[in-house]
Amino acid sequence: MSMIDVGDRIPDTALLIVAEGAPTPTTSGELLGTGRVVLFAVPGAFTPTCSTVHLPSYVETAADLAAAGVDRIVCLSVNDPFVMAAWARAEAIGDEIVMAADGNAEFTRAIGMDVDASRGGMGVRSRRYAMVLNDGVVTNFLPEEDGFSAIVSTGSCVLDAIRV
Repeated sequence: MSMIDVGDRIPDTALLIVAEGAPTPTTSGELLGTGRVVLFAVPGAFTPTCSTVHLPSYVETAADLAAAGVDRIVCLSVNDPFVMAAWARAEAIGDEIVMAADGNAEFTRAIGMDVDASRGGMGVRSRRYAMVLNDGVVTNFLPEEDGFSAIVSTGSCVLDAIRV
């Protein structure tokens, strides 16, 4: 598949979240397909830009995004659910952001946002992006040009995009 774009429906693939301390299977359709959802993807949990810029930008804007009509904020990474849960605990995320694991990069590949980072010893990862979904259809898509910077896909950028 080519890269997903505005107007496209998200694919329905397997994802995992941690609920009550245990990995819980879900699907992208269940997690992202109903209501107004902000999805942002990071190349890796605990990585520098992800931990110091990208994830904190959504913690800082979560209340404003909710006030602007966002029903759910989801952070997705090609990591396992235990890593995502540990990252959420380390960053004191709470319930405002759902941490989703795309361990096999099924969703990431299906939307054309995968990148081979094996030269850096990190295998297949997701390019950094944010998107707004209304009932599973992309209404705003903010991919980072180089796939790794956090310039156009931060919480404040999404907030600006949905306020237009």
